[in-house]
Amino acid sequence: MLNSGTRFNDSLVSGVAGAVALTAVHQAARAVTDSAPRMDVVGMRALARGADAAGRHTPATHRGLYGATLAGDLICNSAYYSLATTYTRGTLMGLAAGIGALVLPERLGLGTPPKSELLSNQVMTVAWYVVGGLAAACTSIWLANRRAEATREFVGGY
Repeated sequence: MLNSGTRFNDSLVSGVAGAVALTAVHQAARAVTDSAPRMDVVGMRALARGADAAGRHTPATHRGLYGATLAGDLICNSAYYSLATTYTRGTLMGLAAGIGALVLPERLGLGTPPKSELLSNQVMTVAWYVVGGLAAACTSIWLANRRAEATREFVGGY
């Protein structure tokens, strides 16, 4: 029987896998094309606005702000994707996050993501969030199967 600590650790690892997959695809696309989705720009706007509202200073350089935003994205996306324990859930969570990434920034006063008017950009945005959800789900399922197999071996194959 898995204890809650083991399940929590597995969920955390799965969430990190989803967040890293999303971030890796995003970074690779940014290196290849100028019309890649730029959710990082929206993240930097949000971080700067939040820091100002809290009376804190934003990092002094663009690189510092970008790094802080990337770290925040990885943490938040890891927490979000830690709930993606099946392929269906991972797909639905990815769709929800991708659509939210297209719709929410302007409604939250963060402006529109650069080049988000392009259909290709919109499709990439949603697809990348789905990739993150599926990576998290795949990792979750793999970890659960690995633990089940280890348990069977421990009890002599029964």
